Amino acid sequence: MNGFFRGFAGAASSLLLVDYDGTLAPFRVDRFKAAPWAGVRELLSLIQDQKKTRLEVISGRPAHEVMRLLDMKTPPGVWGLHGAERLHPDGRREFEPIAHPTRAHLEAVSARLRSDAFGGLFEEKPNAAVVHWRGAAPRKAREIEKRARELFEPLAQRDGLQLLEFECGLELRAGRDKGGAVKAILDELDANGAAKVPAAYLGDDITDEAAFAAMKGRGLSVLVRRERRKTNADVWLRPPRELRAFLCRWLEAAS
Repeated sequence: MNGFFRGFAGAASSLLLVDYDGTLAPFRVDRFKAAPWAGVRELLSLIQDQKKTRLEVISGRPAHEVMRLLDMKTPPGVWGLHGAERLHPDGRREFEPIAHPTRAHLEAVSARLRSDAFGGLFEEKPNAAVVHWRGAAPRKAREIEKRARELFEPLAQRDGLQLLEFECGLELRAGRDKGGAVKAILDELDANGAAKVPAAYLGDDITDEAAFAAMKGRGLSVLVRRERRKTNADVWLRPPRELRAFLCRWLEAAS
């Protein structure tokens, strides 16, 4: 990280890409109560106020949920649904199109899960059907996962659909993943002649591994979680203290 932050010297701008749940905020069984770690919103706001960092949040949530939970005076760009949705700071919204047969498969699965989510929590997204088991007892969680896999895995072999695993859940989905979102952002930098700006991606979950891989050779990838695990990330930070320290260091380097 020392070498990374030295790279800010003389740079006119920088790029900070962050996941939300587990990275900026602790997990909650009720996801609508997942407010950022203490001090994190304030540090991100200070970074925004400098006007030297492009801040983008890339989350599995719908983008409007992230925007509401962050509640920042100067809103960042938000890529929701793992990158299939884009909400610009000025309020413009873009959705990656889904082919009609793929949408029909997702609607059929969602209709089934609305009546029986195997004892888990069903979440319906514009491009996905999700089953969560966070908070369930271990034996119950294994049963929910088993039945969700039995439903999702055959469908994940069809064109346009993929199975996305994350901690305490499975998602049958279509569209761009977090790695695709990172690549799209980096391509925009290249097109604007800003390919050499200091850039970092912070994430915690298995779904962030695609983003870490997309950052290779372009910037710093940071695993943010309390327990270490095998990862493509360059460095590991424990939240919230080490996360706050990283953001403070970013603020100082960008100044």
